[in-house]
Amino acid sequence: MTSSKPVSHLSFVRASAGRSVELGERLQQLLEPCRQTPGCLHFSLQRSTCDADLWLLTGLWADQSALNDYFTSPSLQLFGELAQTRLMDSLDLQTFMAPSAG
Repeated sequence: MTSSKPVSHLSFVRASAGRSVELGERLQQLLEPCRQTPGCLHFSLQRSTCDADLWLLTGLWADQSALNDYFTSPSLQLFGELAQTRLMDSLDLQTFMAPSAG
């Protein structure tokens, strides 16, 4: 029997020049729908204290399956919209899991 481990993601989202406030407003729209996604343990949005154009979305998920469901959820269509409307200059997404003991 395999045990499931929590996984997390960090998404660094850079706003296009002069559009950070608008980007932040759109990213805030993700918070409640993502928090309601099955397997979501934590989901938050933060703005960099050193770079006003840089935002950080963080999520903690019950297991890899829950994270995969989040990645395929309709809520994430927002990133395509952000790119099309040129609110988002770049997106750097990283996923993490605690190392196995041993």
